[in-house]
Amino acid sequence: MSEHPISNLMTETMAKIKEMVDVNTIIGTPITTADGTTVIPVSKVTFGFASGGSDFAPKHMPQGAPLAFGGGGGAGVTVSPVCFLIIGTDGSANILGVNAQASTTVDRLVEMIPGAINKVSSFVEGYKGKAGPNMDRTAEADE
Repeated sequence: MSEHPISNLMTETMAKIKEMVDVNTIIGTPITTADGTTVIPVSKVTFGFASGGSDFAPKHMPQGAPLAFGGGGGAGVTVSPVCFLIIGTDGSANILGVNAQASTTVDRLVEMIPGAINKVSSFVEGYKGKAGPNMDRTAEADE
């Protein structure tokens, strides 16, 4: 039995969608500024597709002839910028959101992560810097 025409229609539709959407659509190509800061665009991609068809018999069809097929397919893609990931020359990372306010608690938490990581890193580095001299004084006091 030969392959049904709807199979070719769906295969072609999916191939075209694959051409439109790749990983560089979601996480954009990094851009390095003159001062060495790297900016990476992040987007939300939404896509959908539909394919359909119908077999029907014409009025004057010879006995045993294949049914006529009519079909169509389509796809739509929406790319919305979400934020920019900014990596400074010192390795610090910040997220610059495109929307003024996060819509959910999870969105707000995600926006806070880079700042929290920077604060923890600064705290740990500061603690390490202070630990050396304090430990020497403690050792001297014990003697």
